[in-house]
Amino acid sequence: MESPRKDYSSISPSAKSLLMMKGYTQIPYAHQTAQLMHGPEVFNLNFDDKDFWFWARVMHFEARYWSIDQLLKETDATNILELSSGFSLRSLDMCRKSKVHYVDTDLPDIITTKKQMINELGLESGLEGKLELLPLNALDEKAFSDITTRFDNGPLTIVNEGLLMYLGIEEKKQLCSYIHKALKQHGGQWITADIYIKRPAEVLDMMPQSKQETQFFEEHKIEENKFDSYEAAKKFFEGAGFEFIKEAVTDYSQLSAMPHLISTLPPEARDKKDGPPKIQATWMLKAK
Repeated sequence: MESPRKDYSSISPSAKSLLMMKGYTQIPYAHQTAQLMHGPEVFNLNFDDKDFWFWARVMHFEARYWSIDQLLKETDATNILELSSGFSLRSLDMCRKSKVHYVDTDLPDIITTKKQMINELGLESGLEGKLELLPLNALDEKAFSDITTRFDNGPLTIVNEGLLMYLGIEEKKQLCSYIHKALKQHGGQWITADIYIKRPAEVLDMMPQSKQETQFFEEHKIEENKFDSYEAAKKFFEGAGFEFIKEAVTDYSQLSAMPHLISTLPPEARDKKDGPPKIQATWMLKAK
């Protein structure tokens, strides 16, 4: 099957904005790498006036990051493939702590930049595990298959954080077929933080967005690409040959962004008993 002609490189501005937000958290290496990120903020996010909505974004992405680590700790994963990792250095962190074989992938420009960051920060040495940073279009079937052959025998854990919302339904099915085939061959599991539910209209109206963000969301059909419900998401994955194993549960009190969020909470929201609607989950799946 030929690779699609869609230009996925246009997604990379979101990776930069995400790194700059994660730089305010205790996510490993996020602060150091964010400091190396040069050039203007492409989405015009206000990093000077850090209001409630700023910290709400930061906390969401911090929680999403740790949710993958939480489920990874519940596996005996030694072979890990991360898809569309952006500027995350989870791979480096894990290879510093354990004897894993971690293949970290994204589009060529991001991988090149990430390698430069690691080199500039002097983080190449002292690894217990084997780390490979390789370019990959996750919808290129041959390239995907070639990547999975790099691992030795043993179960394969595939992880992703921030990919499926950029894919239409047929692209999701295509990616699922590659992951399913790999897991049937190797065994293992898929940990995805991309179980995003379409946001209620009142939430969309409430949350501020810059003009650049709005254009980006519309161009990539991000809201349209989300699932209608968690039940619909489970049905989709079951139809693609996967079985739901478990969901990550976040302890928000442990997030470094939480004190900042509380300090900027609008007065009218302080007495509300109900929290914000749940719009994202991180699941562990296995191939049936």
